[in-house]
Amino acid sequence: MRIPVELPAGAVTVTGDWTDARGGDVVIIAHGAGAGKDHPFLVGLADALGAQGFSTLRFNFPYVEQGRRMPGPAAHATATWRAVVGWVRAQDPSARVWATGKSYGGRMASMAVAEGLVVDGLAYLGYPLHAPGKPEKPRAEHLPAIAIPQLFLEGTNDPFIQPLEQFEAVVDACQNARVVWTDGGGHSFEVKGHKRPAAEVGASLAPAMAEFIGG
Repeated sequence: MRIPVELPAGAVTVTGDWTDARGGDVVIIAHGAGAGKDHPFLVGLADALGAQGFSTLRFNFPYVEQGRRMPGPAAHATATWRAVVGWVRAQDPSARVWATGKSYGGRMASMAVAEGLVVDGLAYLGYPLHAPGKPEKPRAEHLPAIAIPQLFLEGTNDPFIQPLEQFEAVVDACQNARVVWTDGGGHSFEVKGHKRPAAEVGASLAPAMAEFIGG
């Protein structure tokens, strides 16, 4: 399906994959900066969530639709989040809506919520607190103002959140947030010496998300 998005330069459309489980909870899943909605990691996560009774929607940001590799302005991403959430609410106005995203996609969801987007909770699949090796430039100033529940799914070896003490301080500053760790996991939850298909890795995160939503 295609979802219209209003950008400053005019309207565009983005593609999405919608699975309606009629379970009362919808999980919207955004991709990271380097891959689109069809990355096996995201497909595996969506399939696993669907098996647990959650409706899911995976979608592309406009820059992916346009065939570009680098993300566009943050305002384009937050506008896309607003459009996608609006589309989901039109399908089922009574559903609870949960926003999640891999790295960049999750951070853009948090920025949209900080700007006023209404969802029931946020789940981050490897929040990119800063660029690797640049902890002096954190991307977290908006997180403490977010009142809805936030779940951080993180790998302990992720270079985007080192040193861990800095990341843990950011989470502690949030109003309603917790972390679920993957011991030894990197930014894509890969664990050295334990090679698994990306779809399997994504699916392995579904139980923690289901517990978060159920709680």
